[in-house]
Amino acid sequence: MNFDKLIDHFKLDKQEFYFQFNSHPNYPSALAFSDTLNFLGLKNDAYELDKEYWDELPGEFMALVNNSFSLVKKKDNEFTIYSDKVKNLSKEELYKNSDDFVLLFEKTENVKSTSFFNFKPFIYAIFGIILLYSFLQFTWYESIFNLLSLLGVYISLELFNQKFGQESVVVSNICGGAANSNSKSSCATIFSADKTNVLGLKLSDFSLIYFLGITFIGLLFPGAQFVLKIISLISVVVILYSLYVQTFVEKSLCRVCLFIIFILLAQIAVSSFYFSLVVSLPIVFISVIAFISLFFTIAFLNNLMNQKEELKKSNAKNLRFKRNYDLFKRELLDKEKIEFSDKNTFFLGNKDAKLHISVVSNPYCGFCKDAHKILEDLVAKYPDEISAQMRFNYSGESAGEKYTQLISDFLIIYKNKSQKDFLNAIDTWFKNKDEGEINRKSGTQNPEVLTNIIQMTSENSSAGLNFTPVFIINGYQFPDKYDRDDIHYFIGELIEDEDFSI
Repeated sequence: MNFDKLIDHFKLDKQEFYFQFNSHPNYPSALAFSDTLNFLGLKNDAYELDKEYWDELPGEFMALVNNSFSLVKKKDNEFTIYSDKVKNLSKEELYKNSDDFVLLFEKTENVKSTSFFNFKPFIYAIFGIILLYSFLQFTWYESIFNLLSLLGVYISLELFNQKFGQESVVVSNICGGAANSNSKSSCATIFSADKTNVLGLKLSDFSLIYFLGITFIGLLFPGAQFVLKIISLISVVVILYSLYVQTFVEKSLCRVCLFIIFILLAQIAVSSFYFSLVVSLPIVFISVIAFISLFFTIAFLNNLMNQKEELKKSNAKNLRFKRNYDLFKRELLDKEKIEFSDKNTFFLGNKDAKLHISVVSNPYCGFCKDAHKILEDLVAKYPDEISAQMRFNYSGESAGEKYTQLISDFLIIYKNKSQKDFLNAIDTWFKNKDEGEINRKSGTQNPEVLTNIIQMTSENSSAGLNFTPVFIINGYQFPDKYDRDDIHYFIGELIEDEDFSI
């Protein structure tokens, strides 16, 4: 199922969405889809709603249209459906082709989206420099030949990346830009029909090797016209083979294949009319070495990417098992419940929340920074459903003057300022580890009475919580078999689990 239109609409990170969705224990259900959106910061609720009540729905909602999760935008009695494709339906058509399932969502500004460095402008800049160099150093027909080679490299790179899940806008536009709805599937049909397999390489991979090779030769060796002319003529065999498969075997034309064929024919024409036949054996030898090197390099990269994809799929399947809530809950309840008497010191969130999380930590613990960040994110994301408590281990005067003053400053800020100011002080500490900065935030040099903190530490020690950081969820220690970050996977079900509420 293709969610690309939905992902683009909500500006979600595509790779993260598909990874979380595919690794969900209930994949590929509506629950998996809903939980994935929640995990990425797009709050939503699913309902079974009879069509007679759909008029009351907001202007945007999600539904199962033709068995596909779709974003529905309504305007009067017209509906725009965003699914594999964008289409317009009347009210009657929508109701007829939809189930009663609807998903209502709340747009928020903190939707998770991972930003990666965009290499394409860098690649375009390199192509531009190469073209400029070519037009300055070579004749016009050699420059045209090199331009066509670069165009072939670009298209072939897009095809190579598309094999491993990186969608290409250029290839999609070439394949699916026409009114004929079968255009895109025709490209996929031709690619899947390619039976070529040389060390795992398909015909599209040889296209990349071919264009990289002639680009390298054409740019670095002005006297290589003979080699380029012969190589271009040899490509006629590939052109005829591709046309035969498209026309007689699959009986379907692949537009991106035809585009590459056009490039090859243009190069054949340029080389046939303008390139000389002066033979240079050193250049022939270098060309052979270049193509052999490119062949094994692309084969190695192809094998590496295939292994990465297999590992990704395997990891997704393993995570479905790891993210099973029943297994997590069994591990969580396996240890004896811990009861704390002090539930007020450094308390955060809603006192009436069904889910309470305590973090046992030490300000000088290197791993505690991430644990506090997780806790703060959860409280911010679920302000009404979660309460929290920070339980610092502090051993009194033996802890040292700096530690005593730091804990005292934390307590002063907590008592006299807002929860936001207190959390800001915690963040500042873990970023800078500067006791003086925290003291300035507290606004006083007078120490606070730390009896409650010492008692809290004693309770932590009695429960065996001497190593930090540790999460305690409704009195149960977070299982050692799980990473602390995994709590994000289960937090929704923990909140909804009536048997697990405080």
